[in-house]
Amino acid sequence: MKDSARYVKLIEWWDEDGCFVGQCPGIIGPCCHGDDETAVYAQLCQIVDEWIEIIKSEGEPLPPPTAGRGLAERILAEVNGVR
Repeated sequence: MKDSARYVKLIEWWDEDGCFVGQCPGIIGPCCHGDDETAVYAQLCQIVDEWIEIIKSEGEPLPPPTAGRGLAERILAEVNGVR
């Protein structure tokens, strides 16, 4: 499994920009955009892989994973202010 699989990748439609925007919380904020959701996702995956390699090459630890079992529950708890 690639390290990048441990991180949630979000593609959202942004009305103000009129396009899809991709980001990976914990790794990189909004960093790519376009009209094709699938293309933006592919570009985001490449960017995340590159950022992970940069982090590793600098000898830094990777951020805590944002994907995995229980993700929906963690998001809902945070939204609802429950820890």
